[in-house]
Amino acid sequence: QVQLVESGGGLVQPGGSLRLSCAASGTIFRIYNMGWYRQAPGKQRELIATITSGGSTNSADSVKGRFTISRDNAKNTVYLQMNSLKPEDTAVYYCNAQIARTVVGGPLGYWGQGTQVTVSS
Repeated sequence: QVQLVESGGGLVQPGGSLRLSCAASGTIFRIYNMGWYRQAPGKQRELIATITSGGSTNSADSVKGRFTISRDNAKNTVYLQMNSLKPEDTAVYYCNAQIARTVVGGPLGYWGQGTQVTVSS
């Protein structure tokens, strides 16, 4: 079994900051790409940022310059530092990881349970 557990969401005022964490646990041989997605009410889930095992990152234009993705491979954890938050950033944030559970198996995609981020005054 593999689990992704997110933490760090909450209510923040516009212009504020939050840091999300997502820790993977269970039977893990190797973690490949990790990423963050979000889904606002009535909208499709959208990709926010990704990071490879080597640390290369990509992010959506809507969060460039405000959000930073990072990871700690020793802790099997990915982070999302969110600064200058706006009301339109309000959504449920999900982490995703491509994980191989054995040396012979290919990677499969796993999702966290989601954490609510609300930006409001």
